Amino acid sequence: MSRRTFEWRTTREGWGRGLVDLGERHEDVVVLVGDNTTSTQVHLFADRWPERFFQMGIAEQNMVNVAAGLSRFGKVPFYVTYSAFGIGRALDQLRVTIGYTPCNVKIGGGHSGISVGPDGATHQMLEDLAIMRALPNFTILVPADFEQTRKAVQAAYFIDGPVYIRFGREQVPCVTGPDDIFEVGKAQLMAEGSDCTCIATGQMVSEALIAHDQLADEGIWLRVLNMHTIKPLDEPAIACAARETGAIVTAEEHQIYGGLGSAVAQVVAEHAPVPMDYVAIMDHYGASGQPEELLDKFGLRASTIVGKVKRLLERKKN
Repeated sequence: MSRRTFEWRTTREGWGRGLVDLGERHEDVVVLVGDNTTSTQVHLFADRWPERFFQMGIAEQNMVNVAAGLSRFGKVPFYVTYSAFGIGRALDQLRVTIGYTPCNVKIGGGHSGISVGPDGATHQMLEDLAIMRALPNFTILVPADFEQTRKAVQAAYFIDGPVYIRFGREQVPCVTGPDDIFEVGKAQLMAEGSDCTCIATGQMVSEALIAHDQLADEGIWLRVLNMHTIKPLDEPAIACAARETGAIVTAEEHQIYGGLGSAVAQVVAEHAPVPMDYVAIMDHYGASGQPEELLDKFGLRASTIVGKVKRLLERKKN
């Protein structure tokens, strides 16, 4: 059985390094944080430009409003905290102050997904994509690894309007390189395949690649798309995959409702109806445990993707 080997780094470091890259080139970039400077890696920015850094404390709703105000005075604010609080606790301010206006504010949703681990269900934000997809004017980015997170931060600066970037805490496999092109709204083809397509986002891209290799050993060819942009969605890539491979499975570290799977299903239903299945959190809250244990517990693994692909191929035959 084929096994990929990966370098492992954290996406939160990609967030921090991306901010430093921007800070060196753009004096209008400012950073706000909600009492978690080191864990969101913004100390890298604060150490360089303390006059452009604002520690807002555990007051996420206030932080959103301050960021909006800074944007009105020509700054490009990047605010960050755990997504459970920066999104869940501040939804009203995000909806009305940032989205409705709209304001040129960039949001970092740290510690997202089930792999936060021992922090438990209260800190494991599994609903943020559903929330943010429903808000007009927001761009939503879910990079797969360190390098792609760094690039997503830099790309967000050049988007005129609010942007949400989702990333996690633990180390994840590096599946992209410095020379890979990151284009907002364009899916990245990670592996060719003609029998089925796995459309994955975030750290599930690495699991999809492992599934690709395992299936290839059995003569099954799985196309893998890295859907790093959830909104705007790359509808042509999805429709093309549906037509050319005849079946799609999505993979995400998020609730099954309202996230990547739901978004892809809307496109498939409209443009190229084919059998579909989903790898996600199946309508459960999170749990305390080590990240690897939780990924196993909730089935966010290559083995789950492999099983779903095989069932989809049976459906294609019928």
